Amino acid sequence: MNPASTQVVRPAGAGHETLYVLLLCALILSVAATVVLWRGEKSESQSLASHQLDARRDLSAGEQGIYADLRVTLDEIRLLQAESQALPSPEELAAEGFAPFAQDASSVSRGGHAWQLQGQAYLGLSHNPQVAGSFLMHIAADAPDKVEIWLNRSPSAPLPKALDEQQLISAGWQQVVAQFDAGVTRQHRH
Repeated sequence: MNPASTQVVRPAGAGHETLYVLLLCALILSVAATVVLWRGEKSESQSLASHQLDARRDLSAGEQGIYADLRVTLDEIRLLQAESQALPSPEELAAEGFAPFAQDASSVSRGGHAWQLQGQAYLGLSHNPQVAGSFLMHIAADAPDKVEIWLNRSPSAPLPKALDEQQLISAGWQQVVAQFDAGVTRQHRH
């Protein structure tokens, strides 16, 4: 028989393992911070002129809906214009069911606009300016791709004789523009 022997087993020190884990975490955080700073996008916001409104930030929900409808219907207007060599009347567009010219529940809830053709422009006078102002979609005769959409929130929106920018601005109209920057979806306005 062997004499009884006692062997002392010391616990493994957690000090070294903890140090290695903390160093690894610090390395991962520093690499991640470097990548974020190096690859991060610079926020370049374009400023609007005093007579312009941003379609996503400055319009009410009803106005955004009418603006979107006008942009979508513009393709159909161009097709009909190519067929007949003239801009289709708002009545023709309403008969085809194109928003915002068609008188349906949606158009009534968005201000109940009365549309008319004024030369090279569609004028939609609002019956309820608190919900949505009056709209003007001007299609240039010499450049059909150049389309401007204007908004006037006054109860009686005057239409100037000339549809150039200075005349519209002096009559109280504001041009609606769409800015496509990545930061618009990351804004939290409360």
